[in-house]
Amino acid sequence: MSGGHFDYGQYTINEIADNIQTVIDQNNDTTPDEFGYPRGRQYRPEVVAKLNEAVKHLRIAYVYAQRVDWLLSDDDGEESFLQHLEKELKEVRA
Repeated sequence: MSGGHFDYGQYTINEIADNIQTVIDQNNDTTPDEFGYPRGRQYRPEVVAKLNEAVKHLRIAYVYAQRVDWLLSDDDGEESFLQHLEKELKEVRA
């Protein structure tokens, strides 16, 4: 397995982004959860916009952590580090 310099902590960053994205996706869901409460949080649009920003920033943080992890673990050299970083950041920002 590649990487490991950060004990794979970058995956926690990605999981946080995934969890926030789930909250966003379910925001307007009125179906009851297992406790009878609506699944959605009913956050206002301006709050959802900030949550979307958080997801984007966390995805960027994940890319940086992942690419640096591979560089410091000697899985990527300097050129491949720069190439992968640029490519993956473009994908997040698209």
